[in-house]
Amino acid sequence: MNILVVGSGIAGLTAALHAHEAGHAVTLVTKGSLGDGSTGLAQGGVAGVYGPDDSAQRHADDTIDAGAGLSDPAAVSVLVTEGAERIAELIARGVRFDRTAEGALQLGREAAHRHARIVHAGGDATGAAISAALIAAVRRAPITAVEQALLTELVVADGTVRGIRVLRDGDTTELYADAVILATGGAGRLYAHTTNPTGATGDGIAVALRAGAAVSDLEFVQFHPTILASGPAFLISEAVRGEGATLIDDTGRRFTFDSHPDGELAPRDVVSRAIARQAAAQGRPVRLDATMLGAETLATRFPTIDRVTRERGFDWSREPIPVTPAAHYLMGGVVTDLDGRTTLPGLFAVGEVARTGVHGANRLASNSLLEGAVFGARAAAALAMPWRRVPAPPAGVSHPMEDRGSDAPPFSRAALQQLMWDEVGLLRTHDGLAHALGTVRTWAATLAAPTTTTEHGDANLLLLAEATAAAALDRTVSVGAHHRVDAAASADAAPTRPRSSILETV
Repeated sequence: MNILVVGSGIAGLTAALHAHEAGHAVTLVTKGSLGDGSTGLAQGGVAGVYGPDDSAQRHADDTIDAGAGLSDPAAVSVLVTEGAERIAELIARGVRFDRTAEGALQLGREAAHRHARIVHAGGDATGAAISAALIAAVRRAPITAVEQALLTELVVADGTVRGIRVLRDGDTTELYADAVILATGGAGRLYAHTTNPTGATGDGIAVALRAGAAVSDLEFVQFHPTILASGPAFLISEAVRGEGATLIDDTGRRFTFDSHPDGELAPRDVVSRAIARQAAAQGRPVRLDATMLGAETLATRFPTIDRVTRERGFDWSREPIPVTPAAHYLMGGVVTDLDGRTTLPGLFAVGEVARTGVHGANRLASNSLLEGAVFGARAAAALAMPWRRVPAPPAGVSHPMEDRGSDAPPFSRAALQQLMWDEVGLLRTHDGLAHALGTVRTWAATLAAPTTTTEHGDANLLLLAEATAAAALDRTVSVGAHHRVDAAASADAAPTRPRSSILETV
């Protein structure tokens, strides 16, 4: 079979390698260069290597708890039971995870994990190490790489995806295949503050929407709690708090315990909202205090963060550093089954572009790289299988067009990002969401058909903004990363432990 893989993060690279090793002819298409995107920026590690008193069941429990009880148990079971094989595969492909003096894999802990089960490479350069190893493997294989090619549309004939349309060097080209695997990442550039690279404009979800594929859970946008609040967005890994760093207010008090008994190691949505509220109350950013870890540990365990914080004028071994939340990860996306199939025959989706059901309402730290590897491999394995129908979720509520008219400011990407940050961000209300939806629809109605890369990005972001705001209006309760300050908490919140075995019930 001829296979097109769109995207070159861990999910796309894994899918491409597995498809090639299964005997398929593979072309990998990427918006920028191989290695661009979110994977190479990932400071956190890969969850799923189990130490003393830990297990796949406990990993599953933590995943579902972080997801506020909305994770799909079957998808979680796949993730935690196949994760060890994928980590072993990464090691075999050349990823050098950090090890103890005795040679064992060094296991770290991050927020909402009850155990140390996360492997890292280069301290805080895990994504870069994984990306480099997988790209090297792709370059060694007879896989055709098409770089600097923007996905603009899916080619659909008789209800089946037959290829893609791309914009490259100003020209539009159609590429045909027996199946297409989307691995285009998320849409962090919807927001004024984000950890995502500039290319994260939701291209894969947008083209899937336009082609009629089902999407779901777009209201669940994860905001990473700790971005350095000085200069361009720079993520301070959750692993820093896992090692013992604390979040403090102006008086030095650890305020996050006001919101959750796990304090700094509570789920990301809880910590992010606690930070936002405290920063608003005191009129300046809260601070992350890692001084207790000492200069040597910080430089050795977190070399990238240590270098960047010092370049920006902070000695974090001697003083707490200012931090703020930023849009980080999209839990929703193109609806798939456990093998990456979407509701459109011939189209697969893996990684952040997909809604596998693993993350529920809030992603557990260090599950994203694992998800990309696990489901990228599963999608490649499913290529040779007969196509199975994927049921679409129920349609959302239809929200009447609100004509903003002259009330809407002129469109710009910056204006869109600020609108989403203000109204569809950490704290949401019905009126704010309705205002955002009406404004976005007014903007979308004024745009001409896109011809350039920037214009396509704007169009994709507007489509995702409309779908995200509409989904957030539909979910009238607060759950996970979706927080409606004008509504009660959802009755679907995560059950308290203990629970029956996830792995035994799926």
